[in-house]
Amino acid sequence: MAVFVYAENINGVYKKAAFEAVAYAKAIADQAGDTVTAISVNPTDASDVLYKYGASNVINIKDEGLKSFSAKAYAQAVSEVANGNIIVFPHTTDASSIAPMLAIMNGHSLITNAIAVPESLSPFQVKRKSFSGKGFMHAKAEGAGVIVTVSQNAFGVKENIVSGSEEVKNLSVANEDTKVISHEQSSGKLDLKEAEIVVSAGRGMKGPENWGMIEELANVLGAATACSKPVSDIGWRPHTEHVGQTGKAISPNLYVAVGISGAIQHLAGVNSSKTIVVINSDAEAPFFKSADYGVVGDAFQIIPALTEKIKAIKA
Repeated sequence: MAVFVYAENINGVYKKAAFEAVAYAKAIADQAGDTVTAISVNPTDASDVLYKYGASNVINIKDEGLKSFSAKAYAQAVSEVANGNIIVFPHTTDASSIAPMLAIMNGHSLITNAIAVPESLSPFQVKRKSFSGKGFMHAKAEGAGVIVTVSQNAFGVKENIVSGSEEVKNLSVANEDTKVISHEQSSGKLDLKEAEIVVSAGRGMKGPENWGMIEELANVLGAATACSKPVSDIGWRPHTEHVGQTGKAISPNLYVAVGISGAIQHLAGVNSSKTIVVINSDAEAPFFKSADYGVVGDAFQIIPALTEKIKAIKA
């Protein structure tokens, strides 16, 4: 039972999600008594970083035609080198568009948003998020082959160092379909979906000129910044920071929400967070019902004081 994993990179550099996917694939391979083969497209990073998380074999696809991303073309490229029963993908935007196309090409079952190692491999059964993260289900694949995407920050980046080997595959895949001209990056220093801590804010900040205190708190915590949909809609913050049902779904270890009421659409994107802290001047804000910790008060007093306190503790 061969186990393959798609190790995603951006501009040749492996993402944290790739390491988590490799570690997840290694856990499956250990169950199956097999090894992990990682596949990447035009990487510039050394394969050593993938050996660190359990990939015994690394196949680097070299194809100038794949410099621009196309889900169909990438799926075709992966299909040409992945001949395993189980193929793991990170649940990122790009990888989640490749996985279903590959499933159709190979006739594999597809299970998305897995949050734990499989309960069994034959048949393949695993716990996954469902209903926009509001519930869980145990999905079972009846087919001989299965493609599974692992929810970010669910399994964790776990080191499992192995000795590995690298193989280069030179391909020439037709890439004439819809292409992404560029990857829009968030304004923060950290990838929002990969961040373990996220500081988010809403209309309670009263204007974009007040976001400095949010960014300062995020910087002190080593966090990414995010925002609610109304904030991105009126242009206070870029759409890449919008979290919620129609934005990005995130699963950080800590989510700090400042001046966000907590509408159900916002909760759908953040309720997989391990710990939620809500700061709001309205004691009746719906978000408090979903919070692990709540602070009722003026954010313009609380955030600067909290930032200074954290600085003092770190010092």
